[in-house]
Amino acid sequence: MVMQDWARAFIALAFVAANLPWLSSRLFFVRRISGQKSLPWYLLEWFVMYLVLGLIGMGIEIHLDGQLHGQGWEFYVIALCMFAVFAIPGFIWRFNVLPMLRRS
Repeated sequence: MVMQDWARAFIALAFVAANLPWLSSRLFFVRRISGQKSLPWYLLEWFVMYLVLGLIGMGIEIHLDGQLHGQGWEFYVIALCMFAVFAIPGFIWRFNVLPMLRRS
């Protein structure tokens, strides 16, 4: 695979990973909880997915280039903001669409 293919695959993976926590009512996709998950649990799962995806990205960078390039804090803040934008469809599904579907 060329670098552009890796980049496209990683962006697609990031989009899926950002939306996964909002689609499951289980805690970390494994543990069933009584009642509904609260927003802090969703946010914790979402942040853990961000960290896991960062580790995957570092692995891809090592695979392609053989080393990790130093990044400042700005890189990680921008990546976190992009991950938040990717999560908007899942958030809207969980907190806007599902309640409307349950009422009808």
